[in-house]
Amino acid sequence: MLFYTHDDCLGHEMQPGHPERPDRLRAVNESLTASGLKDGFDCRAARPIDTEALAAVHAPDYLAGLNAVSPASGLVRLDADTAMSPGTLQAAAVAAGAVTDAVREVLGGKERRAFCAVRPPGHHAEAGAAMGFCYYNSIALGAAQALEEVDRVAILDFDVHHGNGTVDAFKDRPEALVCSSFQHPFYPYRYVDIEAPNIVNTPLPAGSDSAAFRHAVERDWAAAVNAHRPDLILVSAGFDAHRDDPLGGLLLDDEDFRWITEFIVDLAVTHADGRVVSALEGGYDLDALGRCAVLHTKALSHSL
Repeated sequence: MLFYTHDDCLGHEMQPGHPERPDRLRAVNESLTASGLKDGFDCRAARPIDTEALAAVHAPDYLAGLNAVSPASGLVRLDADTAMSPGTLQAAAVAAGAVTDAVREVLGGKERRAFCAVRPPGHHAEAGAAMGFCYYNSIALGAAQALEEVDRVAILDFDVHHGNGTVDAFKDRPEALVCSSFQHPFYPYRYVDIEAPNIVNTPLPAGSDSAAFRHAVERDWAAAVNAHRPDLILVSAGFDAHRDDPLGGLLLDDEDFRWITEFIVDLAVTHADGRVVSALEGGYDLDALGRCAVLHTKALSHSL
């Protein structure tokens, strides 16, 4: 299995005490190393995405605006939750580049699975808006890259927060199926009620447990993916629906992240020749994040 990461993703900083901090990525990498899993991965240093490729998802004036306010020192706040440091855009470019490179490699047949341990996350970034700790929508950019080579993709998002930016990118592109499970009502309060045949929203009330999560995902996602028959599945892997996470109100356990990964891999084996590219999104309790990343990648690499 391919594994992408890069130290440049540690260079993005936000205000002191912010939950989206470099220690998140350290926790993932240290847990995977301690587990021994990384010894079996084809580890790659992520490369920044080509600047021109960002236009597949993001508006030119939005991209120009981010470049214009990128600070040489200190922080620039874009909203109450989202700030830029001198290393932010490089980290975001590397995160997006990891996903697009992983897509190329997987579709090229060299490997069938990939996990991108990168930050900042991306699934809240809309065509013209940075929000929710996100700047470039890495998973949407990966899907856009894939659609240059295949007819259909599916994006499956199990973060505690709705993947509004990914929905924004593909709401009018039926070749991409977007399935998102999320706590509701909850941030970001956008695109929750959209009605489009390729958008499958799975809202869960605060306090939903493993049984409720698994039932809802099986009910909503299986039929949609089976009908869509994607050539590739991309995953927004958010681990903040864990019961220990400080930002969410869902009550998932470690084993739920193993289960959802096995569920996704089974769908990929049925429809996409087993091809899956996954990228880290949320997850803010470091211990739970590390443990769940191990279970996710172990399930993702199983049977390869």
